[in-house]
Amino acid sequence: MEDFLRIGVITKTHGIAGEVKVYPTTDDVKRFELLKEVILSNGKERQVLDIQSVKYFKELVILKFKGINNINDVEKYVRYDILIDRKDALPLGENENYICDLIDLEVFTDEGERLGVLTDVLQTGANDVYAVTMDDGKEVLLPAIKDCILDVNLEEGKVTVHLMKGLID
Repeated sequence: MEDFLRIGVITKTHGIAGEVKVYPTTDDVKRFELLKEVILSNGKERQVLDIQSVKYFKELVILKFKGINNINDVEKYVRYDILIDRKDALPLGENENYICDLIDLEVFTDEGERLGVLTDVLQTGANDVYAVTMDDGKEVLLPAIKDCILDVNLEEGKVTVHLMKGLID
């Protein structure tokens, strides 16, 4: 399991006073108000920054970091991921999982046949859709509903699914 969870991506600067626009990748955008600090990462290096203020603009979050008061000082963080430590994550409800924990799980049918590997989770609004790359290289999309996704076992690294009629030709 990942030790850090991505909750947003810095898309660009906002104004000249060191604020950034963040595209949230979390289900609860208000969670930014609960944070004192975040970890910025470009995949190679990480830096911890304290949050000074949080605002909202349309579907974006506007963040101001303590000690950064100039656009020139914050420009270098554009396209950085905003991470939090897993221990600071919001609690999950029953039958909920973090997307990063689902990726790369093996997928089996309820008849015991290996279907493939879960490679992506698409968030559609009505319900999530699990993208599974089958062993033959083809992709199948499975609705994340209880009639289709029977069990997710993170300890065993596997998902058990029922292939509803019409999902695979």
